[in-house]
Amino acid sequence: MIRSILTGAVLALAFVAPAAQAAETTVDGRAVYNFRCYFCHGYSGNAKTLAATYLNPKPSDFTQADPARVTRELVLATLRHGRPGTAMKSFAGVISEQEMAAVADFVVDEFVTSKAPNTRYHTVENGWPEHERYRAAFPFATGEIPLSRPWESLSPEQAAGKRLYLGACVSCHDRGAPGDDGVAWDSRPLSFPRNNFSLVESMAKPPTKVDAITSASPYLLHDIPLKVRGLTAQERRGERLFQQNCAFCHGADGTGMNWIGQFMEPHPRNLQDPIFMGSATRESLRRAIREGLPNTSMPAWKSVLREHDIQAIIAYINKALHPIGQPRPAN
Repeated sequence: MIRSILTGAVLALAFVAPAAQAAETTVDGRAVYNFRCYFCHGYSGNAKTLAATYLNPKPSDFTQADPARVTRELVLATLRHGRPGTAMKSFAGVISEQEMAAVADFVVDEFVTSKAPNTRYHTVENGWPEHERYRAAFPFATGEIPLSRPWESLSPEQAAGKRLYLGACVSCHDRGAPGDDGVAWDSRPLSFPRNNFSLVESMAKPPTKVDAITSASPYLLHDIPLKVRGLTAQERRGERLFQQNCAFCHGADGTGMNWIGQFMEPHPRNLQDPIFMGSATRESLRRAIREGLPNTSMPAWKSVLREHDIQAIIAYINKALHPIGQPRPAN
């Protein structure tokens, strides 16, 4: 799925930079990590993110890593080659060798060795002006207030904070710390509401097309599942599986034009694209789902989804998004 770093093995660089240059490399590594890797591994390297809950196996928690085993060379090798059987893909051709070396230095120094929390990501430079205005949501992002706490027991300020958290922060900040009451809740795909997003009460509800069009986030429209009538039992199963698994990257409408999809490089396939879908076959889609796609963030699902699950997803794609191997029929 998304950007992450695990482990591997390779030779170290031949030259050791002076102290000042090494410090600069660490800063560069932090910047690359905060853009490429945080979504799965978290700003603090502990893999406590919403994306991590969707992945099996889970991304590495660098804060629990053994410094004697998780070395710079191991991290750098995984950046270069990926890790088969996981969502960690190779970053060769996506970022430069210098950037990979900088990220490896940063991860080992910041998380594995120093157990440091990284710097605050929500800065003006990263597109977060006046982040303190979202303070009401902070207790839910940190787990101070569990999401399972009943609405009626929240103060008006806490209720507003929970709405904001569910409408925005949950995309990157995990699902919140659950309480001991065993109450579970379901997440849904969410666009990342950047660019002067403002809290509105309607964000406590699933988005509508009106919400999406008037939202500050141009990606919200693509997180609204399509309403398709006349689905068979298999297609309904595929719809549920698609929304639970595939929509996180491909968007609820299958276009990949949600925020998470646009964040990833290369972007997830647009499953409504008549050119791609017209040339696709059921077998090519089955193979891509089962085995993943090399040099992309598409992982292999064969250890997660059974064969009839994959066939159900393909049936749903064919019915709801675009007929496989055919031009879209005229309305």
